[in-house]
Amino acid sequence: MNLLAFDTSTDTMSIAVSRGMGEAMQVWQHTGAGGALASSTLIPAIQQLMQQADLHFEQLDAIAFGRGPGSFTGLRTACSVAQGLAFGAGVPVLPVDTLLAVAEEARYQQNVEQALVQGGKVAPAHLHVLAQLDARMEEIYAGHYEYDSGLWTKHEGYSLISPENLTKSLLDGMVPSEDWLLAGNAFAVYADRLEFGQGQQVHALPTAAAMLRLAPALLADGQAVMPEQALPTYIRDKVAKTTQERLAEKVAT
Repeated sequence: MNLLAFDTSTDTMSIAVSRGMGEAMQVWQHTGAGGALASSTLIPAIQQLMQQADLHFEQLDAIAFGRGPGSFTGLRTACSVAQGLAFGAGVPVLPVDTLLAVAEEARYQQNVEQALVQGGKVAPAHLHVLAQLDARMEEIYAGHYEYDSGLWTKHEGYSLISPENLTKSLLDGMVPSEDWLLAGNAFAVYADRLEFGQGQQVHALPTAAAMLRLAPALLADGQAVMPEQALPTYIRDKVAKTTQERLAEKVAT
C-alpha cells in the first residue's frame, strides 16, 4: 500500500508516508511544531516527504488523518488539508481517532522496549489501554481501548473529563491491573491528579506512524470515505475560558 498519514491534533505535528515495494514497505517520517503553526508548515512538509518517497498523490491508496479529539485549530487544519489533497488526487480519506493512535503508539513502544530489555520478548497479545490527551482547561480527552491478537476495540465513546475521574468515568468498576497501559501526554500537567491503580504509564502521542500501522485494518473494515466526509470529531463546544472565569481563577490562587 501507498499511504500518507498526518496528525496536527496536539502541539506536535506528525507526518508519515509509506510506499509498498513488492512484499516490503518503506516509511518516511517528519515531526514538527503543531498547533497553529501546522497551518503553514503541514503542506510543504508533506510535499517534501512525498518527493523523498518518489510518490505522486495519485499513487496513494488513501490519505489518513487524525480527526480528533484534539486541538480545535489543529483538527480543522488536518481536515482541510486531507480534503484538498484527496480531491485533487482522486483518492479516499481515512479518518483515524487520535486516541486510538495514542493507544497504538503506546502498544508499539512497549513492544520495542520489551524487545530491548528482555531479549526479544514482545508485548502481550491482549491488553487494555486508557488513552488520554491534555484538553487544557483542567480536563483531558480520554478513551478506553482493548487490543487482542492484532485488532483494536473501543469501549463506549470518548470522554471529556477531569483527571480525577479518568478510571471512574471510563471503566465502570473495572480495576486496572499491571498489564494495563495509561497512555498519552497529560502526566506532566496532571501527574498528581491521575489515579491508575497498578497500570503502567506510557508517554505517547497520536503519531502518523501509528496511523500507518492502523490503516490496513481500518481500510479492510470499510472506514475510508470520500474527501467531503473528512470531518473532525469535536467533543468540546467551548474552546476557551471567559474573562470572568480567568479572573476568578486568579482570585482563587
